[in-house]
Amino acid sequence: MSGERRLAALDASIVDRLPAYSQVLFDAKTAKKLTFTDIAVHIGRNEVACAALFYGQAQATAEDVSKLSALLDVPCDVLSAQMMGFPDRGRSGPMPPVEPLIYRLYEIIQNYGYSFKAVLNEKFGDGIMSGINFTTKVEKEVDENGTFAVITLRGRWLPYSRF
Repeated sequence: MSGERRLAALDASIVDRLPAYSQVLFDAKTAKKLTFTDIAVHIGRNEVACAALFYGQAQATAEDVSKLSALLDVPCDVLSAQMMGFPDRGRSGPMPPVEPLIYRLYEIIQNYGYSFKAVLNEKFGDGIMSGINFTTKVEKEVDENGTFAVITLRGRWLPYSRF
């Protein structure tokens, strides 16, 4: 089972909140049996950034569209007009989230958000971590205690200005 190839599919319950091209991309991804990692390697992006393109949470470049078009056999003109526009981030789900995995991520911030804030403030001062000048990665870690998800969030520190 651990060597089995698994593919993320588009959740039908959120289709109406996503750009029209999301369905096209997911259908092509499924037909080609590609993971986000496979696609990310092909287009030269991080796998989370690649998934964000599929969900309309990131703006595609002309190069992204060209590479996706070639890999997924989707006409470039079908993708370029929509994917290169401004993303509409944050609309893909309700708040608080109801999808269990997304809810657990939300729950981590709900339960430990002030702790993260306090430690970040002690280390960096009064400010915020950017979600714009930002990178992330997801890794799998296996040890004698089980399988663990390791999520790294890397955002530029932005101090508040004094006025």
